[in-house]
Amino acid sequence: MTAAPRMQSIEPFLAVEMGDRAQALERQGIDVVHLEFGEPDFDTPAVIREAAEKALKDGRTRYVETLGILPLREAIAEHYAATYGVEVSPDRILVTPGTSPAMLLLFGHLVHPGDEVILSDPYYACYPNFVRYADGVPVYVDVGEADGFQYRPESIGPRLSSRTRAILINSPANPTGGVLSADRMAAIAGLGPTVVSDEIYHGLNYEGRDRSILEFTDRAFVLNGFSKAFAMTGWRLGYLIAPQDHVRSLQKAFGNFFISTNEFVQWAGVAALREAADETRRFRTIFDERRRAMVAGLRAIGLGVGAEPKGAFYVLADARRFSRDSIAFAHEILERCHVAVTPGAAFGANAEGHLRFSYAASLERIEEGLRRLGSFLATRA
Repeated sequence: MTAAPRMQSIEPFLAVEMGDRAQALERQGIDVVHLEFGEPDFDTPAVIREAAEKALKDGRTRYVETLGILPLREAIAEHYAATYGVEVSPDRILVTPGTSPAMLLLFGHLVHPGDEVILSDPYYACYPNFVRYADGVPVYVDVGEADGFQYRPESIGPRLSSRTRAILINSPANPTGGVLSADRMAAIAGLGPTVVSDEIYHGLNYEGRDRSILEFTDRAFVLNGFSKAFAMTGWRLGYLIAPQDHVRSLQKAFGNFFISTNEFVQWAGVAALREAADETRRFRTIFDERRRAMVAGLRAIGLGVGAEPKGAFYVLADARRFSRDSIAFAHEILERCHVAVTPGAAFGANAEGHLRFSYAASLERIEEGLRRLGSFLATRA
C-alpha cells in the first residue's frame, strides 16, 4: 500500500529537517547556533500568559463557537480598523489553531482540481505543498533581488490563465524580508483573480507601516496570526478573514476537521491585541537591531546581501561564490561549524545557491554564528 498522490507530492520542510539534525547534534553535547527557524527568542509577554492562566482557572476548556469566541473576533476587527482603516465584520473572521490550518482550509475551499495559484519565486516553502494538496497547480512568477524581491504586476499578467484561481502575496515576506509597495499591492488587487494575502509578519515592518490587501479590495482572503509579532509560536493561534459569502463553507469544513480552537488560547489572543502593543513595538526595535547586525555581518564574511530585508526576520543571502548546492552546503555548515541555516532550495528555483538566515535569535548568538561561519568560509576562499 502506498500513500495517496497528494501525500507523495509534499516536499520535505527543509527548515524543520535542519532543525531536527541540529537537535540531534545538541543531544551529543554539541553547541549549535540556531539561525534556521523563524521563531522569536522572546518569552510571550506576561499579560498574554496571565490571560491564558486566568482562562484556565475560569474553566475555559470546552468547545466553543466554530468561528471562534466573539471577543477575539471583535478584537481582530478592531485591530484591522485601527491599523489599516478597514471595516471587517467579526462574522467574516474564522479563528484557527495557527495560520497553517487556515491555509489548508482556504486552498481546499478555493481550488478545483487543476486550478492554478500564482506564487512568487522565492516563496515560503510550504505554499506549493498547500496548493498541490488541494489538487491545484502552483504557477511561479520570478521576483528578483535587484527589485527588493517584490512582485511586478506586469510580470504576473502573462502568467494568468482561465484556470487562475488566486494570486498569493506575502508581505513582509518569508524568506526574503521583502515588503510589497502599496502601489504594487493595489495593482495586483486590480488584476482580476482573488488575492490571498499572508499577513503573518505584520508588526515586523522596519521602514514603513504595514499595508493590508483589504485596503485595496474587499474581495480578498487574509491569513494572519499571533506567532511572530507576539512571540506566540507554540500557542498555535491564527485566523482567516474571508468575504462574507465564503464564510459558511469554510466554517463547515473547520467544524468537521477541527471542531473549534482552544478557548483559553483565544482569550490570550484577546489580551495580545488589546494589551500587548507596547511589547510588540519593543520586539520590533530589537529585531531591527539584529537585522542590521545580521546584514552587516553576512556581508563582512563574503555572503551577498543585495536587497536588505525591510520586514519579517530573515535574510536570504547569496552563497553561490562558495557553492551552488544550498542543501549540501547548509549541511556542511551545520556539521563543520555547528551553525544551523536553511537551504535556499527550500524556497524555489530562484533561491537555490542562497541560504536563509533568521535573526530571531539573540544578538549574542547571531554574532557567535557569524564568527563561526566566517572562520569556516575563510578556509574555502
